[in-house]
Amino acid sequence: MVQRPRGTRDFTPAVMNRRLAFENLLESKARTHGFKRVQTPIFESLDLFTAKSGPGVVKQLYAFQDKSERDLTLRPELTAPVMRMISEEMRSSPKPLRLSYFGQCFRYEESKKGRYREFFQYGIELIGSSGPLAEAEVIATALDMLDACGLADWELVIGHVGVLRDALTSIGLSSEGEGEPPVASAMRLLDKGDWDGLAEFLVSQGIAASAGDGLRALSGLDGGSETLTQAKTILDEMGVSSSSLDELGQLLSILEMLAPTPPSLKVNLCVARGLDYYTGMVFEVNVAELGGEGQVLGGGSYRLLHLFGLDDLDPSCGFGLGFDRVLLALEAQGERDGRSEIVPGESAAPSTLILPFRIDVGNVLPLVKGLRDSGHSAELDLRGKNIGKSLDWAAKNGFTSVVIIGPQDLENGVCSIKNLSSGEQQSVALSLDAVLAVL
Repeated sequence: MVQRPRGTRDFTPAVMNRRLAFENLLESKARTHGFKRVQTPIFESLDLFTAKSGPGVVKQLYAFQDKSERDLTLRPELTAPVMRMISEEMRSSPKPLRLSYFGQCFRYEESKKGRYREFFQYGIELIGSSGPLAEAEVIATALDMLDACGLADWELVIGHVGVLRDALTSIGLSSEGEGEPPVASAMRLLDKGDWDGLAEFLVSQGIAASAGDGLRALSGLDGGSETLTQAKTILDEMGVSSSSLDELGQLLSILEMLAPTPPSLKVNLCVARGLDYYTGMVFEVNVAELGGEGQVLGGGSYRLLHLFGLDDLDPSCGFGLGFDRVLLALEAQGERDGRSEIVPGESAAPSTLILPFRIDVGNVLPLVKGLRDSGHSAELDLRGKNIGKSLDWAAKNGFTSVVIIGPQDLENGVCSIKNLSSGEQQSVALSLDAVLAVL
């Protein structure tokens, strides 16, 4: 028997109902913040991702050659394809651009709960504008989405990779060198929270392990703008310029006025995001209930468009939201709290089964069409079973009501409407207006 490929999933109607409700919620919030939806191909030139992430990324991709021996890959993420689209299709569009996107991505890695080979990403990009106000607009959109979907107990972590690079340089690490520069290696260790690994790495570079003490202090500042005073003191002791902290302070002040208050906020100047193209502010959202896969959203200010000859649009700002991970967190919290509706709006709209019984079905088709034209969900019974079995089937399949029309009803110009929630049944005129008045 042919089975679905490892690391992929099938989505039944009930599951898709929830996923569609979540996608619609995200898109609705993006639109209220001025972001407009775009879409890119599901496969791209392999060069697009090696140019961004280096040749080592190929082992993580579903890369292949087409029949003309062109090197292609299923897209592993959506930021680079959107940048490519901007360079090809939107060079002359008025800036700044506010773009949103959603779609499937593919990575060849070991699959487990919260990490799949085929996964879904939602994201936004604010192109052609930078600084605290633009960054706050991006973060505010993310916070608005998470607040609206009902996610609880999450933590927003904000950092600045420019400050972090300066701090690493100040303790003696070089930002240059063959292969991966020492600063980049240290940032990857910090991004994982691997303090023991960082201490070993510092010693391997001829630097005392204690040089990392200041960095550890920078990683644990709880709260908002008031914590930046502590950060400034630590940076001054390390001999690092703290000018970027002023911009972070402005960002936090704007967020207080522009966005819902997150359940928890931490300023962590050791957040690196693990990607070399981030240049300034970075942020993440973590949900403790998901354990090691707890990061559900991340982004920041970055430089990518110079790769396409659009240097004037760098830096820009954006984020990617792990669609599957947020849903997992919502489902875990919904189960914990005993909620039947996990995503706002996922409850199925009222639907009606039209049940013609021992009559020519042509007599009810105008009613079916009229209900649908009025925006009501109406399904025509195709099974031809007796009324009792049909009512049981309708109840099991989530219908809210059944319109029954038999020979006697047709002769008298009436129909019976049974409410499957209350069990009540009433007879009304066999007309669209009369039926709609009851439904």
